[in-house]
Amino acid sequence: MEPLESAVLQAREEDADLIGLEFDHADVHMLDLSNLEFRQVRFHACRFSHCRFSRASFQDCVFEACAFDRCTFEKSFWRECSLHESKLEGTDLRESRLHTCTLDGCILRYANLSQCTLTKTSLVRCDLSSTAFSAAKLTKTTLEQVNLTGAELFRTALTGMDLTTCTLDGITLSESCAELKGATIHASQAAVVARILGIEVIP
Repeated sequence: MEPLESAVLQAREEDADLIGLEFDHADVHMLDLSNLEFRQVRFHACRFSHCRFSRASFQDCVFEACAFDRCTFEKSFWRECSLHESKLEGTDLRESRLHTCTLDGCILRYANLSQCTLTKTSLVRCDLSSTAFSAAKLTKTTLEQVNLTGAELFRTALTGMDLTTCTLDGITLSESCAELKGATIHASQAAVVARILGIEVIP
């Protein structure tokens, strides 16, 4: 049995949290990690396939070069966590809460981030193309060099956010584009927004 599977089984049996552990190159499939609490846990080059993390809690955890294939983190909670160069394509993060977290160089294509709450969280060099990011609440959150191509941002207010380094092509907004009200965009992105509004821009 994988060390991670053993740790999860022990936590279940003892009704305990996973604290101060480190997992390197773990490869697990269809593991149920829902409702577990992880604190000061480091995951390096781990692969999770069809695993369930629903309502799991992560505090001061680190994920480095990890891959999540068709995993669900629905209603999970994250505080002071960092994810570096990790792949979360197609991951279900609906109604999750991230507080003071950092995502750097992560791939979240086709992920479901609907109704998520991001507070004091930073996304840098991340790929969120074709993600469902509707009805999310972003507070003191920053997006830097984030690819939002084809992302669905319906009812996600971007007020006060600097989007000048982000890719906005093909994003889905409400008819009035109210989501972009109060956001900062670069002059080169104005044509993209105009197209969304149905305005023809003649060079």
